[in-house]
Amino acid sequence: MNRNRPVVRWLLLAVVILSFSAASFSQIAVGVSVRVGPPPLPIYAQPLCPGPGYFWTPGYWGWNDDGGYYWVPGTWVVAPVGMLWTPGYWGWGGGLYAWHAGYWGPHIGFYGGINYGFGYTGVGFVGGEWRGGAFYYNRYVTNVSVTSVTHVYNRSVVVNNTTTSFNGGEGGVAARPTAQEESAAREPHTAPLAEQTQHENMASQNRQNFASENHGRPAVAATAKAGDFSGRSAVPARNAGGEYHAPAMSPKEARVGSTPANKANSNEGFRPFTKPNSTSTGANGTGSNSRAPSATSSSENNSKPAGHAAESNPSRQNNSRAAQQHKSSPPPRKQKAPKEDHHKGR
Repeated sequence: MNRNRPVVRWLLLAVVILSFSAASFSQIAVGVSVRVGPPPLPIYAQPLCPGPGYFWTPGYWGWNDDGGYYWVPGTWVVAPVGMLWTPGYWGWGGGLYAWHAGYWGPHIGFYGGINYGFGYTGVGFVGGEWRGGAFYYNRYVTNVSVTSVTHVYNRSVVVNNTTTSFNGGEGGVAARPTAQEESAAREPHTAPLAEQTQHENMASQNRQNFASENHGRPAVAATAKAGDFSGRSAVPARNAGGEYHAPAMSPKEARVGSTPANKANSNEGFRPFTKPNSTSTGANGTGSNSRAPSATSSSENNSKPAGHAAESNPSRQNNSRAAQQHKSSPPPRKQKAPKEDHHKGR
């Protein structure tokens, strides 16, 4: 019996370590939880890509316990070589809206089926792809100038013209992860870059970014570089994605708990990333988009190049159903969709 005690102790220690690892991973899977839903995604143009190696990270609604939802502008950041950005998303479940933080990884994972635009159609990413150590941009859905970026191609994409900003529940996007996306979620991930975190923090300090102030139409909807909110770099929203409804409760009443597990964009639990050895990495990991009936491609260089900024919503290609709107209090109520405005990019 005495000889077995060390073995038992090691087994107990292993169980404790595994428990902490699972808890750490859950912190990156789910962030803030609130009782009111985010406003629809605003309609805006994508700023010009600053140069080679920059990767587009779409805008989203962040949460502040004092002011509620605030807009984090979409922006370009220098991507780690071989890695792709899976955006975060709000998901409905158990009477709450929970934030699932974004991450960098070798393949695009599930982001709620949200149509963030500019290549993020709701499934995968069709805005570009890695070919060896260089990133090639699809000019059909990204605003890239060939004078500053030479690695480009043109591939047509049909995009749903929705502005719904959350997954699940009444009025939300009805999407579930595919086997491919679930596999991507189990791969090693890295946290948002320091400049992304700083960009979000800066956005939360400007009252004009809060939905209570801009009613879903932020004055700074996107920026050319992270943290640069200057007039020359900033792009205003063209329109709100739908009618804004003020929540029936205060942000502090809407917030659920305040524990370490409720941190949006927590860096804990991320595993180190090893660059893939393949010479060509598609945006969804295989070069194809198995669950995206809304995204189609034609032969390269047969489509119109994007000579100007693309609009985030809606797409000029698709006459799909109008966007579902909702009231920012659970359960959300459907509203009449705004008039469609057809522009390039989403």
